[in-house]
Amino acid sequence: MNQQQEAAIAALAASIVAESKRPLNQHEAAAASLAASIEKAVLAFENSRVAEEEEDGTTLRKNINPPEGATTNVAEEESTSSKNSNAAEVEAGTSLSKKAAKKEALKQEKRKRQEKAAAAAAALAAASTEEADPLSGNYVGNPLEYLEPESTWTEIEAVDETLKDQTVLISGRIKKTCRVGKQTGFLVVEENDFTIQCVLTVAENQVSEQMVKFATGLSKESIVDIQGIVSVPGAPIRGATQQVELQVRKICAVSKAVPMLPLNIEDAARSEADIENALEAGVHLPRVTQDTRLNNRVLDLRTPANQAIFRIESEVGKLFRQHLYSAKFIEIFPPRLLSGSSEGGASVFTLDYNGRPACLAQSPQLHKQMAICANMKRVFVTGPVYRAEKSNTHRHLCEFNGLDAEMVIKKHYSEVMDLVDALFVAMFDGLNENCKKELKAVRKQYPFEPLKYLRKTLRLTFEEGIQMLKEEDGVEVDPLSDLNTEMERKLGKLVAEKYGTDFFILYKFPLAVRPFYTMPAYDNPEYSNSFDVFLRGEEIISGAQRIHDPELLTARAQELGINLETLEAYMDAFRYGTSPHGGFGVGLERVVMLFCGLDNIRKTSLFPRDPQRLTP
Repeated sequence: MNQQQEAAIAALAASIVAESKRPLNQHEAAAASLAASIEKAVLAFENSRVAEEEEDGTTLRKNINPPEGATTNVAEEESTSSKNSNAAEVEAGTSLSKKAAKKEALKQEKRKRQEKAAAAAAALAAASTEEADPLSGNYVGNPLEYLEPESTWTEIEAVDETLKDQTVLISGRIKKTCRVGKQTGFLVVEENDFTIQCVLTVAENQVSEQMVKFATGLSKESIVDIQGIVSVPGAPIRGATQQVELQVRKICAVSKAVPMLPLNIEDAARSEADIENALEAGVHLPRVTQDTRLNNRVLDLRTPANQAIFRIESEVGKLFRQHLYSAKFIEIFPPRLLSGSSEGGASVFTLDYNGRPACLAQSPQLHKQMAICANMKRVFVTGPVYRAEKSNTHRHLCEFNGLDAEMVIKKHYSEVMDLVDALFVAMFDGLNENCKKELKAVRKQYPFEPLKYLRKTLRLTFEEGIQMLKEEDGVEVDPLSDLNTEMERKLGKLVAEKYGTDFFILYKFPLAVRPFYTMPAYDNPEYSNSFDVFLRGEEIISGAQRIHDPELLTARAQELGINLETLEAYMDAFRYGTSPHGGFGVGLERVVMLFCGLDNIRKTSLFPRDPQRLTP
């Protein structure tokens, strides 16, 4: 069978499938359409046959223009042919050899087989039309075709015993399917982490066997609309959150998922403890790796724990804004494209900006301060920041979401620490109160202990912190250097044991380890008016009083080798008069990671950007 014939059969088969699904009241139209498709397929076969004959050079001379002088009278040709067929063949110049005759016989046999196939297809089409399900309109077609104008949607969360015997319309994602014989089928449908069991039972004029087959044949993760009657079973439903069932009357596959997903949601939602317990019992459950999750992030994000993580993250952003608005801050939206580094150092992403060198902002620091210089007393910023560090660690990203604030200081930079104290205690309270369901979902897959924090946040000087490390753990720390990751963890553990808190402030850091705009301590210029905040033994916030004197700011920038030409507008802002001020910055993803006791910041980044990953 050549390609043209195969295409004809494929087109016919597609027509049969499509037309057989038409509702009963459209059978006449379906029959007419199928008849046209069959006629088209037969014509395609005939055209293909003629083409093959022409290629083989065996087409009879009657299909070729006769040579000059030959007869063109059909009656005369037929008379001559009836007298002697062999002579006619010779006269026409088309005498067949034995080999050609054999080839022609094979062609005839092949043609017969094709004709039988076409006839069988036609018979199948007729049978499909005759046996079409009169209830097909209840489970195929456009989502809007079967809906009544007054139809209203009910969220799955709201479908409960109070709606018994009422007809509701829901929309959701298929999580499980099960068919019990030909008469019964079950679907578990999910919406916003709430699930309901939908039942299809064959009943006259309501549900057909074809409808059961259609519904249970839908792939997991497909989106469906379902209309049905709420019923209350006699026994508890273990496989769904809602303790009612929906007796399906209509179902529409709004969007079908591919049958073979690259990642199984059930596997991705399993805890490490479940995997280990199953292994001990001799059962090997799949373990989904981090790369597999991130490569298929859209599917990975559908797990209950991930849904919860990003609702918690949203709540952190909301609480941050609410608290600062209540403290008379305003939100500003500074640019992310800069002519020079905002933090100093080489860890910036550089780019060409219309023929000029530029970089992505490491923080909104410079523009926060310029806003203070512009007489905005209290400002905050939320949005992406960029760090071109080659840090392939559990807590670093090349792009993350920063929560930053800047404020005028009246007397002392401890006013900024007071704000941080009140802000984060309120935030932790809000998360524990508003996200109980989400925290439970996270804890189910990633067990963690609730965060311990004090009503008045503990504050230790940098010197007190390194003294604790020396006395309690025997760790020697250079008093003018920074703490490394291991030191931070040890200090966090010591503080938790001694003071009963996972959240504390360490202040007055060595000046040498802070950015150029950090104000030196008045009583000891080797230290600074700065602070870090720690959560479960890891730094989440960096803050300080800023230098507001232009001469001192210039001297510090030159001391650290900062190119002042790229910071001219920033430096000039302080020459027009500005108040003493300070502020802080915190990484949103790191806050959520540590509050939930997670082991990797990639779990709290929607689509992580690290040194190795730029997609999806």
